[in-house]
Formats: sequence, structure tokens, C-alpha cells
Amino acid sequence: MSDVAATRARFPRVVGNVERYGGGPGRALDAFGRMVLFTVSCVGAIGLALRRYRAETLQLVAQIGMGTGALAVVGGTAAIVAFVTLSGASLVAIQGFASLGNIGVGVFTGFFAALVNVRIAAPVVTGIALAATVGAGATAELGAMRISEEIDALEVMGVRSIAFLASTRIVAAVIVILPLYGLAMVMAFLSPQLVTTVLYGQSSGTYSHYFRTFLRPDDVFWSFVEAVVIAGIVMITHCYYGYTAAGGPVGVGVAVGRSMRFSLAAVVVVAMLASLALYGVDPNFNLTV
Repeated sequence: MSDVAATRARFPRVVGNVERYGGGPGRALDAFGRMVLFTVSCVGAIGLALRRYRAETLQLVAQIGMGTGALAVVGGTAAIVAFVTLSGASLVAIQGFASLGNIGVGVFTGFFAALVNVRIAAPVVTGIALAATVGAGATAELGAMRISEEIDALEVMGVRSIAFLASTRIVAAVIVILPLYGLAMVMAFLSPQLVTTVLYGQSSGTYSHYFRTFLRPDDVFWSFVEAVVIAGIVMITHCYYGYTAAGGPVGVGVAVGRSMRFSLAAVVVVAMLASLALYGVDPNFNLTV
């Protein structure tokens, strides 16, 4: 019996009363409690996953990083994250150059790219790309295993299903996000420079001067930390909805949709909270003309 099912069996009257008499808020509270319990179980089983399921973890690292089947031909998640970040950073440069040029400070495009891409654009775009590729695939895979009773079979064989299926994916996502986000940052730095200097004709020295002046190592470090947190939340969310899917193939589709909705909102909320915590009081830059 899984940890979530064991808790519901241990407190049947409390869970039943919340679901029966709580209405919409009660059902939302019950769902939130189950998600929190699942998260605690996943995080608590990470040590077990690293000790007993190392081979599965390594396989998931390769699968998350490069994909499988036709997805691996185009580079998998790495290529998707790189091109999505490249496009997002290009839009930042286009909008920044046009907006700053309207007030006569177009030379500050390098400053704008260093500020926005590192603090906001790159973490959010990477989180969305991870949710749309790896996260949705994890929900569909675990949901298919749930409705075909493969997860129950693992439990019967004595395999800790949460550790084997969810904790290993969380560890793999946290490992893979570091090189993936490094690639995303390279694209986020390269794309605005090409757009500003090649398409708009700004001097390369001017752009590099303002970009390097306002690019702070602390911002890059906290951006990586934010990306790791986003990756963990995204994988926990998608594993939860896949692990608890019900209702046949239709239920799996519903679980994928709900997981995407929750994870996309969570990515933006994490970025907002991180910005408030790090830059809400002191923006950590001084801009003078």
C-alpha cells in the first residue's frame, strides 16, 4: 500500500468528512494535503532511491537530458530548452532596444539583457520548457502505469513505488537541470548580443561594456538556484498527478492537463517570490545617465 493510501486508510473519518461536508474548499484542502503528503514521501525517499535504484536514476538522467525515440534525434530536452531560451532572449533584446531607443538610451540594451534574462526570463522559460517536455511525459507515463495496475504490481513485489518512480525522477531532474540551465544561460547571453549588434547595428564594444558592467555573479548564482527549485517543483507536481491518475485513458489526459496548469502557475509564482526575496528591497544595481 502506498504512503498516500495508507494515510487515507489510517484517518478515514477525517478524510471522509472533509470531502463530504467541506464542499469545494474542503476538496481543495484535501487535494492540497495529499499533494503535501506525496511531496514529503518523495523527498524522504530520495536517500532510498540513491541507494537501491541507482541504475533507474542514471537511465532517467539520460532520458530527461536527451529524450527517447524521435525526440532524441533532434537533441531532446537540451535542444528544446536551448531554442526556446534563444527565442525568449531575442524578444527581450528586440523589446529592450526599441523601448530604450524611444527615450534615447538605446545603448543600455546590454544592461537590459543582463538584468532581465538572468533574473526573470531564463528561469521562467526553462521551467516552462521542462514542464512541457519532461513533466508532461512523466505524468503520462506514470498515469499509464497507474491505470494498467503496474504500480500496484510494484508494490506487491516489494518495490517502494514512490521511491522507484517519483524520487528517482526528482533526483534526475535536479541533476540534469544544471547543464541544461548552463546551456540556456549561454543562449540567453548570445542571442541578445547577436540581435543588438548584427540586426540593429549597435557597436559590439558598447553592448559588451554595459552587459559586463551590470552582469553580477550573484545574480547568475541565484538564477541557477531558482532553476533547481523550479525543476524540483515541476517534477514533483507531474509525478503526483501521474501517480494518482484514475479513470482510464481519459483520466490520464485529465491528469496531464491539470499537472501542466499547476506547474506553469508554480513556475511563475516561484519566479515572483524569488524576485521579491532577492530584489524586492534592493535591486542591486545603480543606473545613471
